Amino acid sequence: MITNTVYTGEASEVLSTFEDGCIDLTVTSPPYDNLRTYKGYTFDFQAIARQLYRVTKPGGVVVWVVGDATVNGSETGTSFRQALYFMECGFNLHDTMIWDKGGFSATGSLAVRYAPVFEFMFILSKGLPKSFNPIIDRRNIHAGNIIHGTVRNSDGSTKPVSGAGTKITTIFGQRFNIWNIDPVKDSTADDHPAQFPEALARDHILSWSNPGDIILDPMAGSGTTLKMAKMLERQYIGIEISSEYVEKIIKPRLAATNVPLGLFSLEVKT
Repeated sequence: MITNTVYTGEASEVLSTFEDGCIDLTVTSPPYDNLRTYKGYTFDFQAIARQLYRVTKPGGVVVWVVGDATVNGSETGTSFRQALYFMECGFNLHDTMIWDKGGFSATGSLAVRYAPVFEFMFILSKGLPKSFNPIIDRRNIHAGNIIHGTVRNSDGSTKPVSGAGTKITTIFGQRFNIWNIDPVKDSTADDHPAQFPEALARDHILSWSNPGDIILDPMAGSGTTLKMAKMLERQYIGIEISSEYVEKIIKPRLAATNVPLGLFSLEVKT
C-alpha cells in the first residue's frame, strides 16, 4: 500500500492487497440502485464492506453516504440493508446522519409523494472513534443569555442541563447531525454523473480525522475526497475502477491543488 496514490482497479480486489488496520478514515459515496450509470461498472458491496472492516484501524471510521431508489412504488431499502451488513462485519453504527441537499435532485414522480431531498450518511466505527473534532458553526438563537433548561433521566425525573444558571450561551454551538449542504458541482469534473460536494467531504474529514491521518475513498469517482484530504494535510488513498475517470477527472483536479500525485494501475490476479 502506498499513500498519496490512486489505484485503478476494482475496490475489493485492491483493498485485499492492503495490510490489516492501515486506514484511519474512509469517506465515500457508492453507486446505488442504478440511479446513475457509471460506464457500466458494478460493485460487490459485501466484499467491499468486509475489506473495509479489515483495513480500518481500531477507532477508525467509515462515512458511507447512500440513498435509495423507488421501484414499483416502494423504496428499495438498500441503504438500511447495507448499514446492517456493516454491523454484521463488526462495525458499530456510531451515528445515522442526514445530508439535506436543500433541493430536489432525484428522479421519479412527485404526484404521490413528497420530494426526496436527503441521503443517509452512516458513520461506522471500529470500536469507539479515536478522533472527533466537532464543527462549531450552529448559530444559537439564545446567544448571550444564561443557560437554562432540564434534561430527562431514564426514570422520568429531570435535572438541570450542564451549566444551567451559571454559564452564558455562546454565539455558536456544535453542529447537529443533519447537515444542509448544497450539492455544488466542480466544473472540472463535469464528466462524472454524481459529484460529491467538497464541503461534505471536507467536514467529515475534519470531524473524524487529524492531520497526517490516512484517508481512503475506495470508489473515488471524481476524486473529491482525495482533493479535500490533501488540502487538509491528510494522506490519501483512492481506488477507482474507471481509468477514464482517473485520467480525465481525478488526476487534473488533484494536479490543480499543486500537490504531487502518483498514479498507477494495480492488476490484481484472481
